[in-house]
Amino acid sequence: MRGGRTLVSTDAAPAAAGAYSQGVGVGWSVHFSGQVGIDPATGALLPGFDAQLGRVLANIDGLLSSQGLGRGDVVKTTVFLTDMGDFAKVNEAYRSFFREPFPARSCVEVSGLPLGALVEIEVLAARP
Repeated sequence: MRGGRTLVSTDAAPAAAGAYSQGVGVGWSVHFSGQVGIDPATGALLPGFDAQLGRVLANIDGLLSSQGLGRGDVVKTTVFLTDMGDFAKVNEAYRSFFREPFPARSCVEVSGLPLGALVEIEVLAARP
């Protein structure tokens, strides 16, 4: 803990690859860094959109569980896509991953993501 902040550090998601933390908890909230489709065991970005999206969601589960949180504690997500044509796949996965009431969500198309990733998702969770 530093200045009332709790730093997230877990092997259940890829290690930070730069000058950032996997997540930071402050008071009631835990802000997690965006996840791309990197396998935490190998450090490799998985090939293809579907594999990356599945790994992103698994990484989010790992981050949440490391803090004693679950999918139902997520209140906001931000989705970054390199091709908005993949939005329907994200929406389908989102419906399977989360339950109603769904978290708030923003989704934007970007020109590029780290390591050539095709999708990145960040989440904000509320502590019970």
